[in-house]
Amino acid sequence: MSYSMIIGGQKRTANDFRDVLNPSTGGVVGRMPLATRQDLDDAVEAAARAFATWSREADAVRSAACHAMAARIEAHAEELARLITAEQGKQLNGLGSRFEVGGTVAWTHATADLQLEVEVLQDTPEGRIELHRRPIGVVGSITPWNWPLLIASWHIVPAVRAGNTVVIKPSPYTPLSTIRMVELINEVLPPGVVNVVTGSDDLGAMMSSHTGIQKMVFTGSINTGRKVMAAAAPTLKRLTLELGGNDAGIVLPDADSKAVAPGIFWGAFINGGQTCAALKRLYVHDSLYDQVCAELVEFAKTVRMGDGMDEKSELGPIQNEMQFNRVSELVEDACRHGGRVLLGGKPRGEGGGYFYPVTFVADVQEGVRLVDEEQFGPVLPIIRYSDVEGIISRVNENPHGLGGSVWSSDSGRALRMAQQLQCGTAWVNKHGGIQPNAPFGGIKLSGLGVEFGVDGLKEYTTIQTVYC
Repeated sequence: MSYSMIIGGQKRTANDFRDVLNPSTGGVVGRMPLATRQDLDDAVEAAARAFATWSREADAVRSAACHAMAARIEAHAEELARLITAEQGKQLNGLGSRFEVGGTVAWTHATADLQLEVEVLQDTPEGRIELHRRPIGVVGSITPWNWPLLIASWHIVPAVRAGNTVVIKPSPYTPLSTIRMVELINEVLPPGVVNVVTGSDDLGAMMSSHTGIQKMVFTGSINTGRKVMAAAAPTLKRLTLELGGNDAGIVLPDADSKAVAPGIFWGAFINGGQTCAALKRLYVHDSLYDQVCAELVEFAKTVRMGDGMDEKSELGPIQNEMQFNRVSELVEDACRHGGRVLLGGKPRGEGGGYFYPVTFVADVQEGVRLVDEEQFGPVLPIIRYSDVEGIISRVNENPHGLGGSVWSSDSGRALRMAQQLQCGTAWVNKHGGIQPNAPFGGIKLSGLGVEFGVDGLKEYTTIQTVYC
């Protein structure tokens, strides 16, 4: 099946297409249209025309439209979930595609209810000063392949809620679910408010430098984020960049090894580890090291990996060959530098999919690539430490700063340590959970700006100070 772009509320075909592959089987899921520069220009023009009226709509109208968007997505939840699984690979159940669609619906409803009230800065006999929030204009969105529908909603919905219009470019690995969602929400939005164009990386570069786009929001790798920022610089676009993470988890010596194992496992291996805020390096105190390693291995043996369309699967494959090869390379490099594989380490040869088993690598330290770099796959390095007082500074030396967690039977002590982590989000005795009412974003190389909640909504506005 060949899919179409959506520009100005209308389907648009293309002269050229690219196959979108199922990472579990290698089969073709559908064909992605390859947009031209003219297609992008037309999408930006359609968004600009729509902005002229959408930006002036009453706040209640925009809120109701976002609720209507959520309702259309929910009405097609199973269709969308199966499409996500087909192109992304994740399992249908558990923290898989049905969870992703449910999160998209919930986030959209929650964002619809957000309010940006006029702030009164001064009201005295000398005069009144008010701070108003105004929509920016056309927002360009580039989304990744790991959570294709959920992250698309994180970009689209706050932009629309604040009165902006959108041109979105999904990852060429997983464009089909985003195209379908944009089709559905166009049934309840005015033409041009949300447009979708698809193509390879050069299309993203065109968007980032486009003079008709006033803001770029990007979720993806640090290297690509740098390119987006550089391309946006000549036009002084506003930016929100949610980039890579190398989240550390610290297990203190008073933790219960058996009790923390499930939380650590799913904090690390949600979506097969293909999540920016997944736990990607685990520091365990020497007194618990062997116990924690053993408990994690035993828990992992109970988790079933397989084709995402199998209702019994709990984890799916790595999404694409490039990432599969990167994960394999990092594990092999760790083993060459003294790493000890506790479980996994060798990919399955059956079925033709990109299946890499859940893998734990012990006896590694900083300086090994698997520890220093973001693996973005089903592999967790487990690092031994003995100095509780010095572990925070050791963890903070990494240039990433997205998330981190501390695991302990003393929640007060864990909280105090978590607050010393140099990261945008810190968790105590959990990892990776996020909510639509709480801002989320990275520091250091992990990004600029925040998403979610009122603070995230403000990122899609400019300030106008009014002296009355």
